[in-house]
Amino acid sequence: MPGITRRGRSFTAVPDGLSARVDLRGVVVVVVLILAAVAAAFAELATGDLHIPITEVVRAVFGADTENAEIVTQWRAPRVVLALVLGILLGISGAIFQTLTRNPLGSPDIIGFNTGAYTGALVVLLVLDGVATSYYPTAIGALIGGIVTALLVYLLAFKRGVQGFRLIIVGIATSAVLAAVNTWLILKADLEDAMSAAVWGAGTLNNKEWVHAQPVLIVAVILVIPVFWVAYRMPMLDMGDDAAAALGIRVERTRLAMIVVGVSLTAIATAAAGPISFVALAAPQLARRLTRSAGVTVIASAAMGALVLVVSDWIAQFAFGDKDLPVGVVTVSIGGLYLVWLLALEARRQ
Repeated sequence: MPGITRRGRSFTAVPDGLSARVDLRGVVVVVVLILAAVAAAFAELATGDLHIPITEVVRAVFGADTENAEIVTQWRAPRVVLALVLGILLGISGAIFQTLTRNPLGSPDIIGFNTGAYTGALVVLLVLDGVATSYYPTAIGALIGGIVTALLVYLLAFKRGVQGFRLIIVGIATSAVLAAVNTWLILKADLEDAMSAAVWGAGTLNNKEWVHAQPVLIVAVILVIPVFWVAYRMPMLDMGDDAAAALGIRVERTRLAMIVVGVSLTAIATAAAGPISFVALAAPQLARRLTRSAGVTVIASAAMGALVLVVSDWIAQFAFGDKDLPVGVVTVSIGGLYLVWLLALEARRQ
């Protein structure tokens, strides 16, 4: 049976051989991205004030008793593991929302869910004084803020269903309002609290330990089944509402499920490290261009997200001398250039 490829909104049959080559290319690209992300992670584990040979890092990771095993597994590994896992979560979330909106700009940081999660965290950090004495209250606040924002955007955008463009416009407007609220909360806070909240709001993996990574790993494992459920339906939904309905997909219910899963992934990442921008925006599109697939795919986007965030975290730690920057500063800089390129590309197509 001939494969199917998308050209705009129409579908054209292509020979089986070409379809197989496209699929094989996608598999090869995903494998290369995964290997590159793992290699970058090991490079980050080896780098620091004390340089550790890669061979010793590998032995320490696999449980061998080496001289610097504690430095690798207890000091550096939590940050690197968080970079990998959060990159995966953000890449998947971006793929979900770009499929949902059928727009390369449809990512959670553009729609405003990151901003909502930041608002929830700020309420805990700055308003509920004395509550945020540990990591968990802030994380719970960010999770609630992201979910409440998603529900608000969904309700405001709902009109006989939710269309992608309307979701983006409502999300941008909601994000602008929440950004103003966030600024007001920081200006009203004490100087020390405001500075702490501002650093966290940039998106940072600094000073992360296993106590921060373990809850993220647990929740990520729990979300594997919902992610696969959504990923199975994404290609059918990307074909259009009529085609998806003809294939037995309940379109509006599936959209709502996609929003819930996508927001959960973003909120978990924001709860763990603050709103890390542009990874969810860039990773799916970069992966799609490398795989040359008709639409964004979950696995390729996850692998690209992991690679982008690990490399960005390495740059944030070591590219500016003794200044350990928040990783969000690097992703915003890289993502800003990507966004300008993407907008120019889209404008050229008009």
